[in-house]
Amino acid sequence: MAVSFGDLSTPAGLKQLDEYLLTRSYISGFQASRDDLTVYSALKTFPKGYTNAARWYTHIKALLGSAFAAPGVGVVIGGAAPAAAASVAAVATPPAAEAKPAEDEEDDDDLDLFGEATEEEKAAAAEREAKAAASGKKKESGKSSVLLDVKPWDDETDMAKLEAAVRKVEMDGLLWGASKLVPVGYGIKKLTIMMTIVDDLVSLDELIEDHLQAGECAEFIQSCDIVAFNKI
Repeated sequence: MAVSFGDLSTPAGLKQLDEYLLTRSYISGFQASRDDLTVYSALKTFPKGYTNAARWYTHIKALLGSAFAAPGVGVVIGGAAPAAAASVAAVATPPAAEAKPAEDEEDDDDLDLFGEATEEEKAAAAEREAKAAASGKKKESGKSSVLLDVKPWDDETDMAKLEAAVRKVEMDGLLWGASKLVPVGYGIKKLTIMMTIVDDLVSLDELIEDHLQAGECAEFIQSCDIVAFNKI
């Protein structure tokens, strides 16, 4: 289902976007997509004062800085004037000195800027892995950023103690980050908390089942849900 926003040049539209991004890293899915590009282009200025939208804007701007060199045709959102990719041009790298041959234009239409690595990149990665294996050097483990929703038993649960219990959980490769309390309804709030994990060291199933929903934490926590999971 398509995602819809109001006029992003108005406070109401920005508030809608900010609330939407409260528990999301991207407009759709778990990695940057053309949906993010469309919304980014519709924003005329940095969304100052809107914490979640500002976080997302800064991240997408960093991605666009090295990915886009050519102008687009523009996108209309919620009655706003065509963006004409002006905001993208501000962070894009300079265009190549020579124009791309016409016969390559069809290939550009299918280019996935956020897709898999090229054959050259895969070959280079394979070569590095082979050299590391030959020298007996262990490949460095990847990391992931995870957004977790932690829900209490009821409205009488002490959320300060709940968060303290969560942060007391320690595992090799686990680092707790920023958090906030989000109203759910009927006076109940949930804890939304970020964490960074080393993929080879931390099992999310083990973290949730054996630590967050067991022992001391079980006194405060009714359930945990993974809201977003992104490779770093």
